[in-house]
Amino acid sequence: MILLHSLLHATNFSRPFLSTLVPSIGLAYTIQGLVAIPSLIGQTERFYDLSGSLTYISCTALSLYLPTLRARAAAAAAGITKPAWPSILAALAGNGGLSWRQVALSAAVSIWATRLGTYLFSRITSDNGTDSRFENIRTSPPKFLGAFFAQATWVSLCLLPVLALNSLPASIFSALPAAITLTDILGLLLYIGGLGFEVTADRQKDKWVQEKKTKKHNEEFLTRGLWSKSRHPNYFGEVTLWTGIATLAGGVLVSNVGQVGMGLAGSGVLGKVTALCVAAVSPAFVTLLLFKVSGIPLSEGKYDKRYGERKDYQEWKKNTPMFFPKL
Repeated sequence: MILLHSLLHATNFSRPFLSTLVPSIGLAYTIQGLVAIPSLIGQTERFYDLSGSLTYISCTALSLYLPTLRARAAAAAAGITKPAWPSILAALAGNGGLSWRQVALSAAVSIWATRLGTYLFSRITSDNGTDSRFENIRTSPPKFLGAFFAQATWVSLCLLPVLALNSLPASIFSALPAAITLTDILGLLLYIGGLGFEVTADRQKDKWVQEKKTKKHNEEFLTRGLWSKSRHPNYFGEVTLWTGIATLAGGVLVSNVGQVGMGLAGSGVLGKVTALCVAAVSPAFVTLLLFKVSGIPLSEGKYDKRYGERKDYQEWKKNTPMFFPKL
């Protein structure tokens, strides 16, 4: 408890955003570092993706309840009654110490992380606990450790709009319009559509793999369903859902009350641009990863090497967009 109080005091900056950002990022690197230790010893990546999902959920929960945690710690130190934990249901009804927007985005991240983490864990388990991404690094402790810290960085950057939104004081949200705004609607629609697209693409690929194992077809690569509309429909869904999260959060952060909550009041255009950048970092970083690092380049390179000389593969690649689905 003394350690907790010390950490809360050390990260209690004058700006709420920093008071939420610093401990949340610290938690991300702590979790990844702890999971890395047995993974390096066993030279296994079995729990890599699952730990990423755990980190997302843990950092999101911390950012959501950090103000209450600080208030309860201060009350305990002063010997007075601790404030109650805020109610999720009350927040959704427009009451309590949380905003429905904070709860909605925190739930959105948690749903996505739980779904993706369990899906990837199930996939790696069926592949005997190995992932081709780690073939050349699992036996190199520095490189393998770097992969875990890279994942902590991924979590931290993708969560920036959510951390910023959750850092806003409860009093700020009472000044926002009670009605749902255009950015609220657009953000939620993008998230739901993107998540649905990603889940459908993953399920179609799983079904195709299972049918291939049971010899229901002899196709070498998937060209049906959403995979006939885009060569990487799951990645399109991923970018779309994070764009939705950024849109909803950004709509609040660029508002006048959002600027006050972030400590940017009086900064004019610069303050709004800063808020937009905080929100946009998430989909921008996801897009960078998928286009330049671990997503599309690895997948395209692997399939080009295997089937690049086949006419049916060349035809599918020529007629199917790489990212944005064709109508």
